[in-house]
Amino acid sequence: MATQTLARFAPARFTTFRFLARTIDADGEVALRYALDDELEFTERISLPLDRPLGAPERERLDGLLALLHWVAGVSYFKTAAPPEIRCEAGAPGPATADLLEALYSEGLGEFAYTNRLASLPRPRFPRAPASAVVADEGPPAPRRVLVPVGGGKDSIVALEVVARAGVDAGLFSVGAAPPIERTVAIAGLPWLQARRVLDPKLGELNRTGALNGHVPVTAIVTCIALLAAAANGYDAVAMANERSASSGNVEWGGVEVNHQFSKGLRAERLLSAALREIQGAPRAFSVLRPASELAIARAFARLERYHAAFTSCNAIFRLDPELRAASWCCECPKCRFVYLVLAPFSEPQHLRAIFGRDLLGEEHQRDGFALLTATGGHKPFECVGEERESAAALGMLAEDPRWRDHSVVRALAREVPAGDPASVLALSDEHDVPPLFLPHIDALLGA
Repeated sequence: MATQTLARFAPARFTTFRFLARTIDADGEVALRYALDDELEFTERISLPLDRPLGAPERERLDGLLALLHWVAGVSYFKTAAPPEIRCEAGAPGPATADLLEALYSEGLGEFAYTNRLASLPRPRFPRAPASAVVADEGPPAPRRVLVPVGGGKDSIVALEVVARAGVDAGLFSVGAAPPIERTVAIAGLPWLQARRVLDPKLGELNRTGALNGHVPVTAIVTCIALLAAAANGYDAVAMANERSASSGNVEWGGVEVNHQFSKGLRAERLLSAALREIQGAPRAFSVLRPASELAIARAFARLERYHAAFTSCNAIFRLDPELRAASWCCECPKCRFVYLVLAPFSEPQHLRAIFGRDLLGEEHQRDGFALLTATGGHKPFECVGEERESAAALGMLAEDPRWRDHSVVRALAREVPAGDPASVLALSDEHDVPPLFLPHIDALLGA
């Protein structure tokens, strides 16, 4: 079988994406193997943190979660050609898992399809294992040991604070260790499990020679790595930091709502929960911030001042290309603008200047970028930003705040953007799957 990349990659020539095999060894080294037709093979490698070697019975116990990770992580390689056929050569997923995968490989690639100007969403069909081969397991009634993935941003900090205050045995998890993650972990003072993920190096070469490229549902991949790490280290739940705003899309395209944050949304969370019920003994997965808007999370984070010098929500620091990577806040991207905007109503101007290094709301050239956050002049940016109504509510609050109302961007947009309703945006929602154990602490930290 040829395994060399082509001189010029032609996505349309491939018909089948193949899931070949997956392995995990005693040291927690994971290998996930894929192929396009019989021409190109890929191997992704993940190193799990372990407090002891995994014996054969433990590796067998982890096989269901390893399979789930194999299927979910494959989207990074599938997207190079987005072929119409799927072949699962190491066993087929159960019905609920197949439903999850078909959503991730279609709606989860909505932005990818839109930006690559594909004719439509990919719609691959996954084979399904017989229902009799599926094991249902509802898991424990209340989590006892909870792993919280952290990325160094405000949302995961608020999530870890909710979990820590609930009195459970809490730990932190990350894929890699960017500086804001390390700083957050040091302040939180909780145990930290760090995994490493290494994409097949052929991806970069293929991207340079004609492969399709773009956004993938990476939150689903990180969650599945966290679930495998949790099970390997005795945790019975993974608490994500996905807010209710993540369920809101960016743009309508061909009758489909394209959502940059699809794998962070409530529908994806519930599909994943159903898939986990097909795996005997799998940890639970839920978002502890699902009841809250980004504006409510920002209000809570504004009170957690000990983290303010540590966090960074700008995604520029996580870029794979070192030449494009920022050290902290780039101050020119939609994420920087949005975080600045939602923190501003609850912060002093000089405090935000100290965090970001600049006064973004006082810079004339930022006006159009802030306007897009309210969908004024175009659709909401393809970034992890909140709903347009949240941005409008924040602007309305700033327009009435003597600390902020004379800042040039606030003054300009206050004339163009209808003021939102802060009370409705800040109110907590009942539409979530958060275990009751955490609800009082969510109310205390995120409520009025």
